Amino acid sequence: MQTLGELEQILTAALDLRRRPVAITFADTAPVGTPPLKGTQPSGCSFWKLAAEGGAFYTVPADHLNCPVGSYTHNIGLPPEREAELGGVLSLMSDAGYIKMIEVPTISRLPRSPNVIVYAPLAEAPLTPDVVVLSGRPSKLMLLHEAAGRAEVATTPLLGRPTCMAVPAALSGGVASSLGCIGNRVYTDVGDDEFYSVIGGSDLGRVVDALGTILSANRTLATYHRERRASLARPA
Repeated sequence: MQTLGELEQILTAALDLRRRPVAITFADTAPVGTPPLKGTQPSGCSFWKLAAEGGAFYTVPADHLNCPVGSYTHNIGLPPEREAELGGVLSLMSDAGYIKMIEVPTISRLPRSPNVIVYAPLAEAPLTPDVVVLSGRPSKLMLLHEAAGRAEVATTPLLGRPTCMAVPAALSGGVASSLGCIGNRVYTDVGDDEFYSVIGGSDLGRVVDALGTILSANRTLATYHRERRASLARPA
């Protein structure tokens, strides 16, 4: 069985990742030796950026309250004095034409409110990941989806806003991808040419195992298609 460090190395090389894969684990208690989040952040997806750039840390529900939408997808209730914030943000989005209120019930959510959420670069995760978040370019994450198909791992239809709902969508297994949303892109500085794929932790090994075959197959097919193009393309 491959270590988390080996899995990160394979994913990074195979998919030419610019950021480290981020492991997320929903735990009952904080793992020994893992520090709590320092300071505050404006959104739950901000924790992805922090983890990709540094080491492991954990959050508690109170750390997520600055993002009403992220709190909603993570099934974290706002305290009574802040309950109106979610409605306010959703009204802003609706009034701007960004969403329709009838869409809200279709947004994926965690099945229950977490006690502790642990974030870490995949290789440094102190606990077995429940999901792994990747950001990458379409030509590379295409390979991840093809590997999932070869491994007979389920993939969800491409998700949009909010980006953070890809986490609960992948939690039960499979691969969930999101084009990202404007909030995520502002908070994380993810590249304009990148989007996200989230792998359920239970399927991570099988997807990575299939990547080698998919990479080889794509090299073979690239040669085939280039030769075919050269032989068949004729000027008008």
